[in-house]
This record gives sequence, C-alpha cells and structure tokens, in this order.
Amino acid sequence: MTRSRQTQPNYTLARIAILATLSKESLETLERRCAWRRYERGESIVAYLDSSDDVFFIVSGEVKVTIYSRVGKAVNFSIMGPGEVFGEYPAIDRGRRSASVEARTDCLVAALPAEAFRELLRTEPSVGQALLPQLVKKIRALTTRVYEFSTLAVKNRIQAELLRLARLGPGDGKHARIAPAPTHSEIASRVATHREAVTRELNRLARMGLIERTSGALVVEDVERLAELVHTATGE
Repeated sequence: MTRSRQTQPNYTLARIAILATLSKESLETLERRCAWRRYERGESIVAYLDSSDDVFFIVSGEVKVTIYSRVGKAVNFSIMGPGEVFGEYPAIDRGRRSASVEARTDCLVAALPAEAFRELLRTEPSVGQALLPQLVKKIRALTTRVYEFSTLAVKNRIQAELLRLARLGPGDGKHARIAPAPTHSEIASRVATHREAVTRELNRLARMGLIERTSGALVVEDVERLAELVHTATGE
C-alpha cells in the first residue's frame, strides 16, 4: 500500500456529498487536515471493534463494509464509492467500529481525525444537515436487511439484492448494468447464504431471460420483471 499526505492538486474533497455546501476556503482548510491514503484492492482500512475513530471520505475507488464471524464467515453489508463517507459512527458516539471496511478496488481516501470531524459539525451546520439523511438511509437499509433475513427464502434474498444493485447502476428503465459484476461469493455474503446457492439462482434467472453476464458486468434484462418477483415474495 502507498500512503501519502496531500501532495497533488487533484487530491480534493470537492465531490464529497456532505461537504457540497462548504466554501472553497473551508474545503481547502479541511483538505489540509486530512491524511490522504491509498489502499490496494483487498487491503483492510478499518477493523471491526477497532478503537480508532478517524472519519473517511472516499475520493476514488470502492470499499466494502463487512463483519467477519470468529470462524471467518463474512457478512457484507454494503459497497460504497466516490463521494461517500464512512467511519463516522465512532466519531459521533465515541464507540468502537461497528464493522470492518476494506478496499474493494484500489482506492484513495482522506482520513479526518474524529475531533476535527466533530468541530466541522459544530461550525458548519449544513454538513450535519447533509449527514443526517445519509444516516437515516443506512438505518433504513439495515432494517430492510433484517426483514429479508428473517422472512425471505434464499432465492428471494438473492433477487432482492440484484434488484438493489440494478437500481444503483446505469440503465434505460427496462435494462440495468451492474459493473463491475459482483462475484457469487460477494452476493452470498450480502444475503447470508453460500456461493453455490447464488450460482444456482443466477443460472435460473439467466434461463428465464432476466439476467445476462457480459465481460465485466451483470446485465439485468428486465428490471420490472425482477421487481415483480421481489414484490411477490415481500408483498411490498
């Protein structure tokens, strides 16, 4: 891994969503208070129950949020990309890390000390106002996950996860492209099952004409039809 302080002009927080209202001067001051770090794919950024409390802004690349059991089973909660923030929980409540975060791709992040983040929330109320909807969004996502784990069959959880990913990716209404394509193991870890179950369901959906794997991507051929399968299972 290569780590460096801010040494390049393109090391900027201008695309971080919760900082969009900051003035140019305030943003530059904040950038100088960050430690700029590069991580290679698969490298750990923070560990579950770690006592560190830096807040991280994702400048480029993607990270995945995971909890590992004592026997090494991974439960993958989410994938985050450029413009997003993670690690804010310990900075807010001074508790330990609630999950592990590792680089899903090579990435560049800016780490801000917790005290500086708390000062930012005090002096720039607009940042706190922008952060609150993101925290609520995370809570809603976790609530949905708990519901799905408790009530849905494995195949329906896989369908729901594909639908979530499809709605995040580019599309034309009917079709959606998920890129890079998640591995079967990644999907399995997000829906609390095993890789073989994911393979069986994806093969079944492919035979139905709902999905197609292309070079580096997974294409959902009919988002509305996939949504109907999920709706039938959840009643929502």
